[in-house]
Amino acid sequence: MMNQSQKQEVLERLKKIAGQIGGIQKMVSENRYCIDILTQTRASAAAINKVEDLIMYQHLHTCVAESMKSDDPEDKNQKISEIIGIFSKFRKAG
Repeated sequence: MMNQSQKQEVLERLKKIAGQIGGIQKMVSENRYCIDILTQTRASAAAINKVEDLIMYQHLHTCVAESMKSDDPEDKNQKISEIIGIFSKFRKAG
């Protein structure tokens, strides 16, 4: 789970991303130069990747770390399966 500070950082980044997406929509509506639009979409994608990194970091350092310290082999296996699953999805998306 994220603490309040981490949650606030993620939420602030998401608000900025929402603003970037709104800007891209406006650029498309205004028939702006395609390369300028693509530049903004890449910046938005990079910002989303950073949010993913922050959430993954926190998940590994809290939920997964606590699970690995526990005596519950089923929970440990579940967390490992979740991480493998998310990495598989990330590879397919890229």
